Amino acid sequence: MITENFNPTLSASDVAADSAYFAQTDLCRHIGLSGAVLLVIGNAIGSGIFLTSGVMLQRMPSDSLLILAWIVGGVLALAGALTYAEMGAMFPNSGGLYLFLHEAYGPLPAFLFGWASLLVILTGQIGAIAIGFSEYFSYFFPYFASSHILFRIPLAGHYTVAFTANKLIAVLAILLLGAINYVNARSSNHLNAALTIAKIVGICALPVLAILFSRAHPQWTPVVPSGMTGAASAFGVAMIAVLWAYDGWQYVPFAAGEIESPQKNIPRALGLGVALVVIIFVAVNLAYLHALTGEQMRGLIRIGEGSATALAGPMAGRLVSVAVLTSTFGCCAAMMLVCTRLFFAMARKGVFPQSIGRVHTKYGTPHMAIVLTTAWAILYALTGSYEQLFTYVIFGGLLFAVLGGVALFVLRRKLSAHVRPYRVWGYPIVPCIFIAGTCLLLFNTLVRKPVESFAGLALILLGLPAFWYWHGFSGIKKHAVGD
Repeated sequence: MITENFNPTLSASDVAADSAYFAQTDLCRHIGLSGAVLLVIGNAIGSGIFLTSGVMLQRMPSDSLLILAWIVGGVLALAGALTYAEMGAMFPNSGGLYLFLHEAYGPLPAFLFGWASLLVILTGQIGAIAIGFSEYFSYFFPYFASSHILFRIPLAGHYTVAFTANKLIAVLAILLLGAINYVNARSSNHLNAALTIAKIVGICALPVLAILFSRAHPQWTPVVPSGMTGAASAFGVAMIAVLWAYDGWQYVPFAAGEIESPQKNIPRALGLGVALVVIIFVAVNLAYLHALTGEQMRGLIRIGEGSATALAGPMAGRLVSVAVLTSTFGCCAAMMLVCTRLFFAMARKGVFPQSIGRVHTKYGTPHMAIVLTTAWAILYALTGSYEQLFTYVIFGGLLFAVLGGVALFVLRRKLSAHVRPYRVWGYPIVPCIFIAGTCLLLFNTLVRKPVESFAGLALILLGLPAFWYWHGFSGIKKHAVGD
C-alpha cells in the first residue's frame, strides 16, 4: 500500500483510505504471464508494420536507414517498457499511466490524460483501427468498400454526412468486441490471445518465406548514406511512423487489476513482449528488403502483400492480407480491453461519474466503462477516416508519454519508501533514453504539424472545466461503487 501522500492537500488517513478503496477493484485476476505478454504484442502489432515501411523509404537516401529506424525505435520502446515496468509493479491496479501520473503529479494531470484518452487518444485509436480493419475487409468483400455509400444524412444547409459500407463493418466490429468484453472478461482475454497468436504466425510467415521459399534474389546491400543532412531529416520523419507502429505496449498496465501476480508479471510481460515485437519488426523489414528492391518498395503502401507476392506468388500475398485483417481486428480487441479499464479507474478515483466505476454483479466486468468506450469509439468510426483520426492523437500521446517517463524520477523522490518489486535496469540512463527520444519526436511533431498539435492541445485543455466540475462535486476520495 502507499505509505506517503500523493497529494499534499490530503491527510495521511485520507491517503490510506483512498489507497484501500482503489485496491478494491472487484475485478477478477484472470490474466497470467503468457496472457499479459500476448496483450503487449497484441496492442503493439497492428497494421503499421504492413503499411509504413514503403512510405518511410520513399524519403530515405539509403535502404540501410530503414532497418536502423526500426532498431532505434525498438530501443526507445524497450527503454519505455522498462521504465513503465517499475511503476506498474509499484501500483498493481487498473489504471496504468493514469495511476502513474496521479501518484506523481496529483489528480489534475492524470485527469487530463484520461480526458484526452476518452476524447481522442484511445477511443480515437479504436475507431481508427476499426476503420483500418474495414478497409482490408473490403479487399475480400468489395461491397463493403469505402466508395460504396449506403445512405446520406442531411445536416444544416446543404451539408450531408455519407454513411459508407466500410463504416458499417467498423461499427459492427466495435459492437462485437464491446459485447464480448461486457459479458465475459475471460472470453475477451482468450479472444485477444487467439488473435495475437494468429497475427504472430501470419507476420512471421514473411521472414520464413524469405529464407525457405523465396522466388526472389536478395536485393539489399547495406550502404552508408552519402548525404547525412538529408538523411537525418528523413530519419526523423520516419521515426514518427516507427514509434506509432510500436505504440501500444504502454497500455498493458491499464489492465493490471486483472493480471495475476502483477508485481512480477507486469515487468516480465513488458520486457519480454516488447523485445519479441522488436525482433519481429526487424525480421519482417529484412524480409521486405530481401524480396523487393529499394525502388520497388518506395511509396508502396501494401508492402506486406507486395513482398509476399514477390517471394511466393499471389496466393502468399492474399494470405498476408488475411494476416493484416486478423492483426487489425486483434489490435482493436486488445485496445478495447485496456481502454475500458482506464475509465473504470478514473471513476474509482472520483473524477469520473460514479456509474462508470461499477462492476456488473453477474458478469464481473466494468460494464458501464465498456458501454462508454464502445459508444465513443463508434462515434469516431462513423465520423472520421483513418488518417483524420490519428492526426489529433499524435501530439497528445507523445506529451503524456514524456510526462509518464519523468514520473518515474518524481516517484523515486516522492515515494522513496514505497515497496518496489522491480527497479528499472540501467537507471537513470534507460529512462532518460526514453524521455529524450520521445521529446525529440514531440518537438518534431510540433514543428511539422503545428495546427494539428495545437488542436490536440486544445482538446486536452477542454478537460479543465470537466475536472473542476467532477472534482468539486465529487472530490477525490470515494467509497467502493457496487452495481
